Amino acid sequence: MLARLLRTPLAWVTVAVLAVGAAVGLYWFQPWKAVTDTRVSERLSDVTVGTPSAGPASTGDAGPAASAPPAGPTLVSRGEFVTHEHDTSGTARVVRAADGSHRLELVGLDTSNGPDLRVWLSDQPVRTGRAGWDVFDDGRWVELGRLKGNRGDQAYAIPVGTDLTRLTSVSIWCKRFSVSFGAAPLAPAG
Repeated sequence: MLARLLRTPLAWVTVAVLAVGAAVGLYWFQPWKAVTDTRVSERLSDVTVGTPSAGPASTGDAGPAASAPPAGPTLVSRGEFVTHEHDTSGTARVVRAADGSHRLELVGLDTSNGPDLRVWLSDQPVRTGRAGWDVFDDGRWVELGRLKGNRGDQAYAIPVGTDLTRLTSVSIWCKRFSVSFGAAPLAPAG
């Protein structure tokens, strides 16, 4: 009976449709990522707390060191991750380098792996629970790149001209399913 069924064109069309459906499902959901981790261990900045002055160093009576910006990286803002779609923990921080460039550093990130994960700066407030899962694409956001790994320390350059006074949160965003795995509010340091 099975041998006769496999000789019909309908059986082969059904097998082909099932195979294509399985391949598309595997590509779309990437279920193996639920049980695999990608660890990253990039060198992070040794930062001082506070924002360096925007103007030139003073040479008045207080001496040049009184208002000179720090020579090294400075912590601009930071926040702790909260869980959204997947358990997420760690710290996000924005660091200003001595040359004036900025970068986002994820310190001790621990989240699930997933398909098409991105790092976004956003103007949306961080909400806890289900209410925070899908808000980050509602307003302004800047994508800093694909998430390098779901565990560990990593850094992302922030494009010149990015308005960090308006982009006050960071999200680990699953672009494929439009959902936040976790997010952190960025509060000014100091």
